Amino acid sequence: MSFMQPVIALLQFTTILPVGKTAPFEAFARRCWMYPLAGYVTGGIAALILFMLPAPPLVIAALGLGILFLLTGCNHLDGLLDLGDGLMAHGSREVRIRALTDRTIGTGGIAFGLIITLLSFGSLASVQMACVAVIIAEVAGKYAMAVMTIFGKPFHDGLHATLHQQTHPWFIIPSTMLLLPLIFLPVSLGSLIGAFFIMVVIPGTLIILAARLFGGVNGDVTGAAGEITRAGVFAIIACTQGPVFFSWISPIF
Repeated sequence: MSFMQPVIALLQFTTILPVGKTAPFEAFARRCWMYPLAGYVTGGIAALILFMLPAPPLVIAALGLGILFLLTGCNHLDGLLDLGDGLMAHGSREVRIRALTDRTIGTGGIAFGLIITLLSFGSLASVQMACVAVIIAEVAGKYAMAVMTIFGKPFHDGLHATLHQQTHPWFIIPSTMLLLPLIFLPVSLGSLIGAFFIMVVIPGTLIILAARLFGGVNGDVTGAAGEITRAGVFAIIACTQGPVFFSWISPIF
């Protein structure tokens, strides 16, 4: 099996990009630590388009999110909406699971989706280099999905369970190594540290929360982790780039 076959399978699973002949899903399933590579591809494409567009920050932010949604086919956004329904449902675990897994979108899902999307939009519009922030946030989101897949115990048979069965705890090592190229981007150390904090804390929190509310993780929760982590990284970059943050933190160092 060539190295490209798992990469093609990964891109066919996470994007709508036309990358040629369909690769066997198992090629990616046995190497789900490769998730961050998809973030470099989608984030890189979005960054290139934004870099070439002479547009105001609000327009750049809207286009940036729109491009990411388009490239991923809104698949992870759908998971975010489903998670919102599951979180807002009242009643037993079975009621919450039914709200999480049904095909309709309720008020909780719409509200949760709006909150995360508005956070992403407002934060991306506030950063000085949106094209760089898009790459970091996309890679971070995919890394969060790798963490969810590796450590998130499934609560039922499904796509997430299939992927989880193929994982090993040591998968987190090569997945983390894929983050190293981010240090070469023109961004502050504080932003990178904050981004890494977000991409660890959010999936970790969701794994614990999903275990308590649903009895485990499914594909919707994994996809939602990517969306929430991306929004969190946009926010942390926006908050750590300005003079207010650095004037506060400089005495510490």
